[in-house]
Amino acid sequence: MQPTAIPRIATGNDGLDEILGGGLPPNRMYLVQGDPGTGKTTLALAFLLEGARRGEPGTYITLSETEEEIRASAGSHGWSLDGLCVHEVGNTASDLAAAEPYTLFHPAEVELVEFTRKILEIVEQTRPVRLVLDSLAELRLLSADALRYRRQLLTLKRFFVGRPTTVLLLDESASDAARCHIESLLHGVICLERSWRELSDARHRLRVLKMRGIRFRGGYHDFTIETGGLAIYPRIRIADHHADFANEMATTGLPELDAILGGGLDRGSATLLIGPTGSGKSVLATQLAVAAAERGEHVALFVFDEVLEASFSRADGLRIGLREHVRSGRISARQLDPGELAAWQFGRAILQAVEHDGARLVVIDSLNGYLNAMSEDRDLDLALHEIFGCLSQLGVIAVSTMVRHDLVGERALVRLDISYLSDTVLLLSPFEFKGEMRKSISVVKRRRGPHENTIRELHIGPKGLRIGEALRGLHGVLTGVAVYAGEHAGLPEDDEPDEG
Repeated sequence: MQPTAIPRIATGNDGLDEILGGGLPPNRMYLVQGDPGTGKTTLALAFLLEGARRGEPGTYITLSETEEEIRASAGSHGWSLDGLCVHEVGNTASDLAAAEPYTLFHPAEVELVEFTRKILEIVEQTRPVRLVLDSLAELRLLSADALRYRRQLLTLKRFFVGRPTTVLLLDESASDAARCHIESLLHGVICLERSWRELSDARHRLRVLKMRGIRFRGGYHDFTIETGGLAIYPRIRIADHHADFANEMATTGLPELDAILGGGLDRGSATLLIGPTGSGKSVLATQLAVAAAERGEHVALFVFDEVLEASFSRADGLRIGLREHVRSGRISARQLDPGELAAWQFGRAILQAVEHDGARLVVIDSLNGYLNAMSEDRDLDLALHEIFGCLSQLGVIAVSTMVRHDLVGERALVRLDISYLSDTVLLLSPFEFKGEMRKSISVVKRRRGPHENTIRELHIGPKGLRIGEALRGLHGVLTGVAVYAGEHAGLPEDDEPDEG
């Protein structure tokens, strides 16, 4: 027997709908929990406005803020609440005067009963299809203890049984013990969190703690608060992204490099260019991007460590036509600030470039800035694994650069070794020979086939990149200091100066 499909209603946020597998089951009560400033009100208003667009009456009952404040919050996003009912329930002077004759009951109990009565009266009058109650903190404070608070929530739940109303209850974050008291009464719980990092804005993430009867995407999902609502970036799953593609190789634009790699770059593979600062990683990554553009493919270039104009100027000096291809649209270049970026936000930007813009090669230059900025993110390892896995499933070539910090006296700054995520690793190493600094290139690994095991010299000059013969006559190239072995070293004459 096939399980019965549960109907859903859109939440007004595409990212949240994706996490929930289509939206919320209707006619149930849900809790949206989070500290002040995490976006609860924004998410709730988007929920009501989505209903209004579908012709569903919506009501916003505020217990802690004024109606003016709620409308101002909506206005900051460019939203109008004219089609919704907004009701403010609070302790007015008349309310307090009416409570004075009660001498047999504690004033808090009188206020609690009055609050609940007003809420139910408003629901009876407006008959909403979508309802937001903001916030439960007021009811919890008036309840004074957990038992009375639970009874009030149970009263609300019983009131809505059989009614065609989907209810969002907003509340502040609670301890695990307090959360357990109310989770059992509600159909679902969504938690919004905020953390602070040095030298960056607040980071936000969302987690669905509970959702009865439906499959949802677990774990943490990054989001930002933008003008126009919450921009939610669901966790990426490899299984959700797949495309048929030809199992072939793509040229690097350098015949000698193709030979080193055993034919070129494999479709659906991840290549890591690793080496110390100044070894030519960014130049080689640019060369690979331009080669893809020249064969008619769209390329997405993500730059972390420098401004784009610096990349353009360097490519101009080496006669690599990066600027021309960016102007033509064949290469989409985007400069990113790692201090303002979250793991899944970056992953979504890459998938957008691939699935929406049609990129067949993605270049990330470099991973170091991103990894350092995200060093406290517990999802970082998983995010990188899922990003590269999705690109592989889609037949996209991924090229990334990373500084190797164990040469030329540099200190290791990055905690995460991501070389295991790459199918191919190219090592670029500077070395000293006869009082000059030179550069070498070699293949450390290639999972999908044979490759050349030699170490070759890499020339970077006014005519671009050039790869020389194997350095068979030198020992110790990868240590940084080459020793002449007494036979031909395979070093070409210096017909052009090297550039960093």
